[in-house]
Amino acid sequence: MSPHLDERRVDGQEILKGHFLHAFRDQVRLPDGKITQREYIVHPGAVMIVPLLQTPHGDTDLVLERQYRYPVQQVIIEFPAGKLDPGEDTLPCAQRELREETGYTARQWARAGVLHPVVSYSTEFIEIWFARDLVPGERRLDEGEFLDVFTLSVAEFGAWCRDGRVTDAKTLIGGLWLQNVQSGAWKLDWQDVAPD
Repeated sequence: MSPHLDERRVDGQEILKGHFLHAFRDQVRLPDGKITQREYIVHPGAVMIVPLLQTPHGDTDLVLERQYRYPVQQVIIEFPAGKLDPGEDTLPCAQRELREETGYTARQWARAGVLHPVVSYSTEFIEIWFARDLVPGERRLDEGEFLDVFTLSVAEFGAWCRDGRVTDAKTLIGGLWLQNVQSGAWKLDWQDVAPD
């Protein structure tokens, strides 16, 4: 699209291969011909789910989570999310993460889009999925995973985003999608999916 901006890898080395993180330092040729370094993390990709829960009064609430995030040393409010397993497609991953973390399954799913949360130092992408017609069930948290699940009205969620109670980037982007879908500006292609 803009090849005059491309950077080309000349050489590189692995810096770290941990259980989750895989870091590299590459030598790259810049568009002006000079050589510099780029350090980055290879990430398998992830999904985030915006779960829409119909209330008995016909309103829509959102299913959210509170989870302690060690790098920032605080509890963060987030939409359910999780990383892809090797070879896993994004919809099955979204279904799995929603069920494991919240206990809910959904009868209808719609793919919204993709976001790149930290393009300056990671290959990570997050596919955004909406889920509705939720059916409650039992959570199946991973070992060592601790989080609270709660519901919030769409209006309250918007206020929490505005007031800085929600700071997670993917969740804020989910809120942007939600706002545009609810206003009719952006359309979703809903598909019926049998709960697994």
